[in-house]
Amino acid sequence: MVVRWAAEMFGFPPDATGVLVTGSSMANFIAILTATRNVVDGQDMRLHGIGGRRLVGYAGESAHGCVARAFDMAGLGEHALRRVPLNAAYQMDTLALERLIAQDRTDGFEPFLVVGTAGTVDTGSIDPLNALADLAEREGLWFHVDGAFGALARLAPDLAPLLAGLERANSLAFDFHKWAQVPYDAGCVLVREPGRQAAAFAQSLAYLSREDRGLAAGAPWFCDLGPDLSRGFRALKVWFALAGFGTEKLGQVVTHSCALARGLAGQVQTSAHLQLLAPVTLNVVCFRVVTSEVEDLDWLNGELVKDLQVSGIVAPSTTRIGGVLAIRVALVNHRTTEADVTILLDALHSFMEVRLAQVRMLKLVEEQAQA
Repeated sequence: MVVRWAAEMFGFPPDATGVLVTGSSMANFIAILTATRNVVDGQDMRLHGIGGRRLVGYAGESAHGCVARAFDMAGLGEHALRRVPLNAAYQMDTLALERLIAQDRTDGFEPFLVVGTAGTVDTGSIDPLNALADLAEREGLWFHVDGAFGALARLAPDLAPLLAGLERANSLAFDFHKWAQVPYDAGCVLVREPGRQAAAFAQSLAYLSREDRGLAAGAPWFCDLGPDLSRGFRALKVWFALAGFGTEKLGQVVTHSCALARGLAGQVQTSAHLQLLAPVTLNVVCFRVVTSEVEDLDWLNGELVKDLQVSGIVAPSTTRIGGVLAIRVALVNHRTTEADVTILLDALHSFMEVRLAQVRMLKLVEEQAQA
């Protein structure tokens, strides 16, 4: 039932297959293995491996590290994942992608997969999914979307248009344990066409034989749709969240989080000491403290984030945007309010004053020593 609900939420056919897993890292791994074994003589590959075939896939430079790791674990090698440059909106550059595909074909490689991201981990940007779906269709590639958190923006009517094209993906990875507010762990992978997952993972061992009735009935089993034989009952907590709150209320959580992010970005832009480093698409805000009193701003911002984390007041993280260290704020929890955003900025300002006072003191000590 949960898989059917998920298929409906994301515009997949009702007979789409799927399975609940630990998180999007495993969901992306399953999707990439499914793509590998369905696009290029998968049954032979399951028996004999990829041999000398030069398979390559494509993802934006901002794609999550688990995509490259999936290529590694699948035996394709991380270098088989081509990193596509980004445009000014931090989305995958589709023209650059077309050039890479053409060059790889000329060089004797076999393109088989393109991975779009719905909500990049760094900035929350969304790749041009419709354009990627068109390109994948023209080139005969499997189109996979990593929607770890961003896919759930489809539940918010004001944000759903940003994800146009998601419903055309051959496969989708996402997490219920992010914006759907479900406790860890609750990732999910969906595959559009029935039979594709089973072709990639089902076994025919005697002790796993399927029957028409009894305890061995009900094929395909969920162990036919991924690498795990032993599985916990992840679906129950997801069922309660979806049945109890409904997609409309979960969509309101998404809308609220993104509104808070836009509000934070607005305050950053009006502050004399803060600089916004990337456009705010969803719920992620990247900015940094700027001051002429400190030469190494990366050091200052890194220390401020650690100060905030250790204080227990708020828990931002860091990333790199345009080569500089950024303070990264991701707003996901349904309990977060505008007051919490104010607390974040006030705490940041307080720690900044402490750090600048330390810098001034060190400079004074150095000047006195030189005198």
